[in-house]
Amino acid sequence: MKSKSQMQPLLQPENTSMRNSSPENLRMEEALPRPSVPLWERFSNFWTSAWETYKRKPTSYWVLLILSSGAMLVAFPASSILSRLYYDNGGKSKWIISWVAVAGWPLTALMLVPTYLYFKTSPTPLNLKLVMSYIVLGFLSAADNLMYAYAYAYLPASTASLLASSSLVFSALFGYFLVNNKLNAATINAVVIITAAVTIIALDSDSDRYDNVSDSQYIMGFIWDILGSALHGLIFALSELVFVKLLGRISFHVVLEQQVMVSLFAFIFTTVGVIVEKDFQGMASEARSFKGGKASYYLVLIWGAITFQLGVLGGTAVLYLSSTVLAGVLNAIRVPLTSIAAVILLHDPMSSFKILSLIITFWGFGYYIYGNSAVSKDSLS
Repeated sequence: MKSKSQMQPLLQPENTSMRNSSPENLRMEEALPRPSVPLWERFSNFWTSAWETYKRKPTSYWVLLILSSGAMLVAFPASSILSRLYYDNGGKSKWIISWVAVAGWPLTALMLVPTYLYFKTSPTPLNLKLVMSYIVLGFLSAADNLMYAYAYAYLPASTASLLASSSLVFSALFGYFLVNNKLNAATINAVVIITAAVTIIALDSDSDRYDNVSDSQYIMGFIWDILGSALHGLIFALSELVFVKLLGRISFHVVLEQQVMVSLFAFIFTTVGVIVEKDFQGMASEARSFKGGKASYYLVLIWGAITFQLGVLGGTAVLYLSSTVLAGVLNAIRVPLTSIAAVILLHDPMSSFKILSLIITFWGFGYYIYGNSAVSKDSLS
């Protein structure tokens, strides 16, 4: 939008009659079609802008951004595939898989060491409100991981991944009610589109149900996946609220500190659940009956813990180095990557309805990213 000072020359023309500067003529001039920009010129402008953006940052920044983006695109799909692989090969425990999701939290904690030593940052002082917020978020994260574990136990990885994309819907809604984030037209349209994609999967539920999964188990997996996505959106909004209300700032080490503390408390809550269910004792018998043997069993769990934490670290770095828009782009890309990988590696059934749902989901993410990127540019101009 033009400012008042920019509009002033139009209201006070030089050496022109009042007739030529009338509001009617101005509106007619604005209504005239603007000359279209040739495609080659748009392409040239894009690469010029991209090159200027590249030169404004050091090479180390781009290397770190590429590594962080790659971690998101590889680690998160790999973690989802490993979760489904655990159940495909004889694993039964939901608590073990939810425990694996947070068992790798020390890897994230190790990343704080160079930020304290090399960058000379100081740990964020803890107070009662901040600790309580970490405890609440840790409990919710533990519950969220358990819900997703039930989803992967009963659903194909491709279906579970598509349903989990609905977390964008809940993130937008909870962000609006809790953090007063704006709901623009792009966000509302994306919510409607992704909801439609989830509905398509629900209508085509018989095409991808495993033979050893009953109808009631499939329905429960579907419900747990949606509930987990809703809780994930709530956690995202509450985390943002903690930054706004308690921390008052966002930096790389502060984001890492929050992730470490939340994962630590989630690990504690989940460990208590595993102990109560006596699933640690059951790991030995699971390993013996696991397809591929004990070594394969423990490798699936270990790599599941590593890949999940690598995805978390990559997402944290992308948010800090770039923006939520790029994180949204990568999150949108990893949905089809997970589905395609599940079809290739796990031979997941891929019906025409699921393909349609995948396309619609990607379209919804694209609509959200494009619209919010445009809003961000307008707010900066």
